[in-house]
Amino acid sequence: MSKLPATLQNLPLPIIGSPLFIISNPKLVIEQCKAGIVGAMPALNARPASQLDEWLHEITEALAAHDRAHPERPAAPFAINQIVHKSNDRLEHDMEMAVKWKVPVIITSLGARTDVNDAIHGYGGVVLHDIINNTFARKAIEKGADGLVAVAAGAGGHAGVKSPFALVQEIRQWFDGPVALSGAIATGGAVLAAQAMGADFAYIGSAFIATHEARASDAYKQAIVDGSSDDIVYSNLFTGVHGNYLKPSIRAAGLDPDNLPESDPTKMNFGGGEGSKSKAWKDIWGCGQGIGAVTGVTSTAELVARLAREYRETKARLL
Repeated sequence: MSKLPATLQNLPLPIIGSPLFIISNPKLVIEQCKAGIVGAMPALNARPASQLDEWLHEITEALAAHDRAHPERPAAPFAINQIVHKSNDRLEHDMEMAVKWKVPVIITSLGARTDVNDAIHGYGGVVLHDIINNTFARKAIEKGADGLVAVAAGAGGHAGVKSPFALVQEIRQWFDGPVALSGAIATGGAVLAAQAMGADFAYIGSAFIATHEARASDAYKQAIVDGSSDDIVYSNLFTGVHGNYLKPSIRAAGLDPDNLPESDPTKMNFGGGEGSKSKAWKDIWGCGQGIGAVTGVTSTAELVARLAREYRETKARLL
């Protein structure tokens, strides 16, 4: 059994909602937590920076009110994603807000820093760090992260290329703390499979784009519903880091998704590449390979209910 911090114990469903750049917002996070899964949002989604203070207040108060009204089924904790990469000039401010509101879980990405981890531990928070291979996993734990988000092949956004079987297996050879697995998970059966491989949680993002609460365009949501793994392309053109994107959005930007040039991997940027005015995430839509399971735009509560039902049914079928 993994050693889980108290914050992450006894969740009704072993799922962490992936923080979706631009798309996640307090409304989505609150509904995820009320439904019994960890809701998450990137700090950078709050623009201007001062809005983060307001949003953390909104989330904290809404979940406290839910817990008072429903002591028999308290909300799950929420998480904020912090980009630790040197290009993020808001990190110091956003960390001050996280400490002020004592955000229960911080998910760090694109770098691991001891000072960031120490600040979170100072108020009793939990740090999970995004990794795409075992080498980065070791570095994250050495620098003080409490757990890992193993981003395997098929995940939306900045995904890795490792099979989830290989990635989780290698991590579990030396680490017995919290591990969430990301990569094409969009059904309750896949959540159970993640646990069977050795992960504690499934890390689900793309399926939540097609919810009423998500801050995505109707066209983006419909593309999720209409698409399948065949509609996903893996490229580093748009940000300098390899990620998975929806082909229809690339075509709409005037590019051929099957013949994209390579970007300079040493430079992170948020342009569309090749002189395109389209922006990564806003116009070039991130998405994972699991979207074939998404058949309609629904509420967050309904999506989590489906995942819970499928999880129970799959477990019953295998016993």
